[in-house]
Amino acid sequence: MTVARFLPFALIALPAALVAAPATNWVNRVVISPIGGHVMGNPSATTKLVEYVSYTCSHCAQFVGQASGPLKTGYVKGGKVSVEVRNAVRDKYDLTAALLARCGGPARFMGNHEALFTNQDAWMAQIETYDRDATKPTDQIAALRDIGQKTGLYTLMGKRGYKPAQLDACIASPMGMKQVMAMTDDAWNKVKITGTPGFTVNGTRVEGSTWTILQAALPPAAR
Repeated sequence: MTVARFLPFALIALPAALVAAPATNWVNRVVISPIGGHVMGNPSATTKLVEYVSYTCSHCAQFVGQASGPLKTGYVKGGKVSVEVRNAVRDKYDLTAALLARCGGPARFMGNHEALFTNQDAWMAQIETYDRDATKPTDQIAALRDIGQKTGLYTLMGKRGYKPAQLDACIASPMGMKQVMAMTDDAWNKVKITGTPGFTVNGTRVEGSTWTILQAALPPAAR
């Protein structure tokens, strides 16, 4: 008599059509755009949001605090919206932070970007003391490194795992400087944003700087 053998259910191969592929979480995809911005999300997203930010801008910090979570979970994650962060530099402190945000490449940018804004009050408070110091380097790169070391920016980035030599290299990066300044010129002189944060949605400038205004400007299909 033949004894029937039964395979465990887990070992039975199911047709490929019946196996659902895990949904892509587009928040995890960050690449650098041609102009040097950091793009998070689906490259084929039908809604393309560009944010123009200054790290010394308190309104930008408020916006990132309010909008980062909702944008990721409600718009970017599912692939309907991509978000590109670009710089609109206003001063030497902003420039220092912008160069440091780029340390570690695209995969680390969004974390650096949000940490700089989350801790903005702490390092901005040290700028007032730094401004009173009459002894400052005259060379641009040395001056930016001095800012990073004496305003708490290097300390903040150190808590994120960076060594001083890595931060020095990011400050001195010719490509980083070129891209940050190109985005800055584009923001103020071509797009003609009126302040930071500034936004475009599919190439059209949004008049306003709050999450409420931006959310209303996003197409209904993006939600």
